[in-house]
Amino acid sequence: MAKHGKKYLEAAKLIDSEATYEPSEAVELVKKAATAKFDETIEAAVRLGVDPRKQDQAVRGVVVLPHGTGKTQRVLVFAKGDKAKEAEAAGADYVGDADMINKIQQGWFEFDVCVATPDMMSEVGKLGRLLGGKGLMPNPKAGTVTFDVTKAVQEIKAGKIEYRLDRAGQIHAPIGKASFSSEQLNENLKALMDALNRAKPAAAKGVYLKNVSLSSTMGPGARVNAAAFR
Repeated sequence: MAKHGKKYLEAAKLIDSEATYEPSEAVELVKKAATAKFDETIEAAVRLGVDPRKQDQAVRGVVVLPHGTGKTQRVLVFAKGDKAKEAEAAGADYVGDADMINKIQQGWFEFDVCVATPDMMSEVGKLGRLLGGKGLMPNPKAGTVTFDVTKAVQEIKAGKIEYRLDRAGQIHAPIGKASFSSEQLNENLKALMDALNRAKPAAAKGVYLKNVSLSSTMGPGARVNAAAFR
């Protein structure tokens, strides 16, 4: 069993591990329990009533959090010609084609999100093992393979996140920073939960939103009343 430090143990006294809290109350408690010297990320963990082994019950999508994540995303766009100029104008941090592909093959990864125009994917596909292993491969379902590079870049910069069901049937997603106001975190949490409800697979049976919890990077978790989002 992992041993926790004094700060964690003090923070844990704020939250009853056996209790279930209403969303707004859980947000307040998790903010108070975030006592690290840096601005901790607040994350939601949602257990869904689906079978992650079945393709027709896969849950994956994107949502633009109304108040962003608190992290500035560095965006790389693979594009040529006018689309490259469009990406630069939209605020992409890095734009290129063969030059960027070569740079990544040499071990460069100073970016957080990749966007590619469809005509570039045959070349970007060569980076499958490098980008895929880091979860950086552009994907149409995530809106990162598109000719509308302006929209893609602007949404990412505004706080778009991707959520994806893991093997344990859970979704883990950031909803902001401990320095955010409670109102901002609540609105971001609602946006995420609304998106998950919209993404419910037709094949899912029974209770869909089973368990919800919030926690900060270094702090204890608080269980949330999942029924509040059903």
